[in-house]
Amino acid sequence: MIDLKKNPVLITKLCLVIIAGAFIFSFMPRAGAQGSPETDELPSFRNLDGIIPNSQNIPRVSLKSFILNIAETTGIFKFITDSTPKRTPSNRDITVLGWQELLMVAVGFLIVYLGVAKGFEPLLLVPIGFGVIFVNIPMAGMGEAGHLLADGTREGQGFLDIIYKAGVGNEFFPLIIFIGIGAMTDFGPLIANPKTALLGAAAQFGVFATMLFVSVANFLPGVAFNLREACAVSIIGGADGPTTIYVAAKLAPHLLATVAVAAYSYMALVPIIQPPIMKALTTKQERLIRMKQLRPVSKTEKVFFPIVVFVLTLLLIPAAAPLIGCLMFGNFIRECGVVERLSDTSQNALMNIVSMFLSLGVGSQMTPEKFLNPSSLIIVVMGLVAFAIATTAGVLVAKFMNLFLKEKINPLIGSAGVSAVPMAARVSNKVGLDDDPGNFLLMHAMGPNVAGVIGTAIAAGVMIAVYGG
Repeated sequence: MIDLKKNPVLITKLCLVIIAGAFIFSFMPRAGAQGSPETDELPSFRNLDGIIPNSQNIPRVSLKSFILNIAETTGIFKFITDSTPKRTPSNRDITVLGWQELLMVAVGFLIVYLGVAKGFEPLLLVPIGFGVIFVNIPMAGMGEAGHLLADGTREGQGFLDIIYKAGVGNEFFPLIIFIGIGAMTDFGPLIANPKTALLGAAAQFGVFATMLFVSVANFLPGVAFNLREACAVSIIGGADGPTTIYVAAKLAPHLLATVAVAAYSYMALVPIIQPPIMKALTTKQERLIRMKQLRPVSKTEKVFFPIVVFVLTLLLIPAAAPLIGCLMFGNFIRECGVVERLSDTSQNALMNIVSMFLSLGVGSQMTPEKFLNPSSLIIVVMGLVAFAIATTAGVLVAKFMNLFLKEKINPLIGSAGVSAVPMAARVSNKVGLDDDPGNFLLMHAMGPNVAGVIGTAIAAGVMIAVYGG
């Protein structure tokens, strides 16, 4: 008897010989079988009943055709030869070539690299990058919409399309994200220093100014944006991914993919985009300004704050109530102190799960027909313009406020008015520490930062109220 422990190499060789023999035997003609011109001149299984059950109608495959079929189903072959008809967001039919899909796969790997190697918001960029890669794999079908059946179900629907339709292309995932953001947010710095709310409002200049620029871009060849599309593009300036998705889904669903990816990309690049603007607009003396420690905020103030903000939103801007309401609901369950499990779930498990699916869904929309066109390039450029204007407006308004304030505020916290929480506040703190290692601005910057979240949601509500009819 062969000892398997003492003769592993021999056993491996025997197995390989048996497998090779079976493989060769499977392609050999059988005695009594007749060839057929429809099956590459090789015998069919019609006279082989009982050898392979239920395979009588399956044609024989020659070794040559087997190898060719395998070669033609590889990604390499598809990237070189593929040409698939697709429809752009503007309902124009184009042909997507294999090399364009390969280019998008490379973009996906670049996004993953930025998230892992450079540390740019890995929780967002890693799943977005993999979503881009998945949806551009030839023949994988992960982004396929499938076919609608008579009973209302879909057949052949891809994994990523299910995610996208389940929560990205509507308001489901963004609103859940807002509940999580609310549960994670401490509005204490804003309550302790209410004037910093003006800095959060100032950052919305970037949103509305970009609407004008997007309209002007219509003079460029191949570009045509209406006002609803301009709203979806300009909201990128708020640096708030869920709000961007919410507005795009309401006003310009066909642009959702491009604006969402642009918004999340610029959110991840906050540490690169903002510091040069902040330093260019401030003097060293201004950056050295030290602000007084914030007063303690009582529990009662923190509990009543979300209720008051939500009620005011209901009365004044009901179109913004879903976003503001979910934000304040999340904050209320954090501050009320009687639903700790709900608060913990919203901050951790629920937030992480939905963020992953949301990011995968966003990445799944990065396909060649949606991105490789002039309009998409304009959206990406205008998103950067909106972000830069929002940062600039926050810093300049802070400098303007210092003309009238006895207790000066450090203009660096004005840049935190964009609602990338808490990234923008951390950037303000870091730039301040570069000039004065003892000047900690983080808590002061959190005031305009959380105000920016509210401000962007209000701006979104105004856009939906005016153009959503």
